[in-house]
Order: sequence, then structure tokens, then C-alpha cells
Amino acid sequence: MIEVGGALGAAVGRTVETSLAQTRVLVGAGTAAGFAAAYNTPFAATLFVLETIAGIAAPELLLPVMASTVGAAAIMRATVGAGPIYGQRAFGLESYIELLSFALLGIVAALVALAFKTVLAVLERWFEAHPVPQPIRATLGGLLVGVIAMWLPAVVGNGYEPLNRILDSGIAVSAVVVLVLAKIIATSGSVASGIPGGVFTPMLLVGAALGAGWSSIASFGPTSDAGSFALVGMAAATAASIHAPLTAAIMVFELSGDYLVVLPLLLATVVATAASKALGAESVYETELRKRGLGWKVTLEGRQLKDS
Repeated sequence: MIEVGGALGAAVGRTVETSLAQTRVLVGAGTAAGFAAAYNTPFAATLFVLETIAGIAAPELLLPVMASTVGAAAIMRATVGAGPIYGQRAFGLESYIELLSFALLGIVAALVALAFKTVLAVLERWFEAHPVPQPIRATLGGLLVGVIAMWLPAVVGNGYEPLNRILDSGIAVSAVVVLVLAKIIATSGSVASGIPGGVFTPMLLVGAALGAGWSSIASFGPTSDAGSFALVGMAAATAASIHAPLTAAIMVFELSGDYLVVLPLLLATVVATAASKALGAESVYETELRKRGLGWKVTLEGRQLKDS
């Protein structure tokens, strides 16, 4: 949905022959609308475009982005429902000492996100080095996903069902390792082979599994429910992948409706993003936009949309 929204914005720009700066705004607005429609999180959708796609909060971009999220979220709430996707939950801190464990989880999430980006890049290079017709390419990607799914069905689909199970009851450490690795390989094979899909939702599942497993191997003082760590893991893994800590923290807050977990969310997403940048990793969306010549290079001083 994020890609579809951005593509629609670009298509409108081409149709009415707008300037490059105006096309970028349309891509941003369409991307935000797709995000809001997919996750029912208008605040996170707005922040995602500002933090990840543009890297700025210029009014000429902010206003159309916010307007598009209101429309998309309103339609979804009227047709599907207004509650958080993962239900109303009540998780929180057992002890402030536990913040140290959440911070460490942010570092681990950055390493996992880097592993995902590395696997994806390797598979993309392999497909580029072995050009085949798209139907065959998609068949190879589907075969890889199918083989994994025969062994571990939880890797397919949007991950809502296994993610809800993780939030409700936790998951064994051994199962975490298997699910994280399998989901990374399956998603990378799918995306690299050109099968329609994204990386955002898979990272939520990877992060949830990682967080739930982390709760059983690294805790300081009284231990929160594994679901709390799963929520924070979702945000941390997402933040490390897209380099947008506010987006990730607010998105998981909107998805869960849990205010008590806000502090761990903010801490883990900041640490995960900083660690990812320190490792030299790019945002997955920044890489794709740069490949297509639509990336923004804006400094703190330059709040204007650039033509080059």
C-alpha cells in the first residue's frame, strides 16, 4: 500500500506534468495515504513521510501529507473499524531499571535490521547478475517462499495472526531465532524477485518475535510481560529499517493503544536508529528512492524542496 500510494502520486505528477519538486510532494502525499490506509495510523503515516521520505517538516509538504492521511484513515475507519489493529492492550514497565534492557533491545534490533538489508541486497544482486524473464524470476521467488512456508506457515501473509499470538503469550527463544531468520529470507526472496509486497509489515513481525525472545534472555530486575517487549521490538526493528524513530514509536502506540509503553518505545527506537546509522546502513526506502532518482538531499538549513 505504501508503494501503491507513492506510485499513484507519481502518476498524477506525470499526468499533469508537474515540476520535480511538486512531483515529490505528490509522491509524499500518496505514500502517506497508502500508509494510513494500510495501518489506520494517521499520525505515524505523516511522520513516516517527513522523517523517512523527505527528511524535513516543510509546511508545503506537511499540509497535503496530513490532509491525505485524514482522508485515508477516515475511509478505513468507516469501513473496517476504528480500533487499533492489534486490539487494546495494557502493557507497561515493571521497573525503570528495565529501560536498560529495552535500550539493548534497540541495538539488537539494529543488527537484525542490518542482516535483513544485507540478505535483501545479496538476493537483488543475484537476480541482477542472472537476468531472466519476470515470470520465471517471480516463480523462483515464490518457490523459495513456498519451501519455507511448508515448514513454517507463519512466514506468509501479513503476519497479524502470529503477531497477535506473540503479543498475547510470548514465544520461546528457539522459536524466535527460527521465525526471525525464516521471515527475513522469505521476505527478501519475495521482494528481490519482483513479487508485489513490502518490507514494513514483515519487520513488525520480526521485531515482535525478537522482542518477545529478548524478554526471556535479557532482563534487569522485575520482568515485564513478554508482550511489552514484543511491542517495543516491533518499533525498534521498524525504526532501524526506515531510520524514523518517531514514526516507529507512534505507529506502535497507535497500533496497540498502549500509552504506558511509550517511554520504552521512544528509548528503543532512538537507540535502534542511532545504532543502524552508526553501522552505515541506509533506510530501505531511502535506497529505493535513490535508485529511482527521487531522493531528497536536504539539510537543516535547507527547508526548501530541491530540484536536484
